[in-house]
Amino acid sequence: MKLLVISSAPVVELDGKLHLYAPYEKEMQLWAKHADTIQFCCPIWREDKKLLIAPVSFEVEKVVELQEFDITSFSNKLKAIPLALVALVKIFKAMKQADHIHLRCPGNIALLACLVQILFSNKQKTAKYAGNWDPKSQQPWSYRLQKWILSTTFLTRNMQVLVYGEWPNQTKNIKPFFTATYGVDEIQNSEFRIQNKWSLPAQSKTTENNFDSAQSDKKDNNSLSLRAESRTNENQFKFLFIGTLSPGKQPLYAIQLVEELYKKGLRVTLELYGEGVLRKELELYIAQNKLEPIVTLKGNQSKETVLKAYQSHHFLILPSKSEGWPKVVAEAMFWGCVPIASPVSCVPYMMGNGSRGIILKEQLDFDVNQIVNVLKNLEVYLKMSSEGQSWSRQFTTDKFEAEIRKLLK
Repeated sequence: MKLLVISSAPVVELDGKLHLYAPYEKEMQLWAKHADTIQFCCPIWREDKKLLIAPVSFEVEKVVELQEFDITSFSNKLKAIPLALVALVKIFKAMKQADHIHLRCPGNIALLACLVQILFSNKQKTAKYAGNWDPKSQQPWSYRLQKWILSTTFLTRNMQVLVYGEWPNQTKNIKPFFTATYGVDEIQNSEFRIQNKWSLPAQSKTTENNFDSAQSDKKDNNSLSLRAESRTNENQFKFLFIGTLSPGKQPLYAIQLVEELYKKGLRVTLELYGEGVLRKELELYIAQNKLEPIVTLKGNQSKETVLKAYQSHHFLILPSKSEGWPKVVAEAMFWGCVPIASPVSCVPYMMGNGSRGIILKEQLDFDVNQIVNVLKNLEVYLKMSSEGQSWSRQFTTDKFEAEIRKLLK
């Protein structure tokens, strides 16, 4: 079986070797295992552009190269017309030669592929919609058009559309799905325990008593140096941000949340993993507000480093404006790290509407108080952590591969 993958996600060609965005490459390994050949129809980059990439670890046919285009302005739309026409022809030819067509949506190239696949009603097809499938969400017209085409069974036949979350009143094309990072073997070989990360050397003092003590110190003296001394209590709360340093992920809000906890006299730290256009702005904010002792920008890191971070931190913060299935939320819960996240897409479903994490309102005072209420109660934290771990560990790479195998059959 020849599997054709059409996507806006690029193949990165460096020194004659092909690379993909690292999590994408890991997933494509599973698809490739159950196909005779795999071919990509997508843009090709000749530099990594600071994208976290990994070399392609499976055999691929020659990539059908498509040119990227932008339709965010009138002038860009005019420039996009010839590029889109060429892309439509290339996509048609590639689909004609394929046995199974797999679309990666949403995106400009995915929109073209959604249109062309209508002509191949007899071929088996899948589409992974990695964005927000919530019918009530505000999205660009091109995204809404893709969702409509994929959902419409008259136009789109022999298609299973994999979406994140469970939504009412969906057509038979739509299949609730998930993604995964860790396997059963990683659970079995790990010595990690949730309780290990909560440092309570002297159990005679409760978390709430320590918090009240810190608050008392703050009232006695408002100087930053004396408030810092109050953080010598036994609890240190470790926060984590993993994602692109971009406006959409709102890393600054994550910093501000931890900053406010620090000002309240709590002993807190925040590590941010990832790169992006906001790095210099965040560095400036950290310096201006003298947050260097508690906030660290770690940059892009390996999977192994990130795994250790999940295991050693208490909370993951993700104040994102848009998500599909945020892997970092599921990954954090997998290792007992409690998520603090915005209620976009299927995030409330993943977090049990607040039973497995803290749902942000993006109102700073309100959100800080939500976090404080958990910090004051060890039992609440451990319950969230344990329930999140139990839920997330349903979704292993073993189960993910088994589902992919069914789709390709």
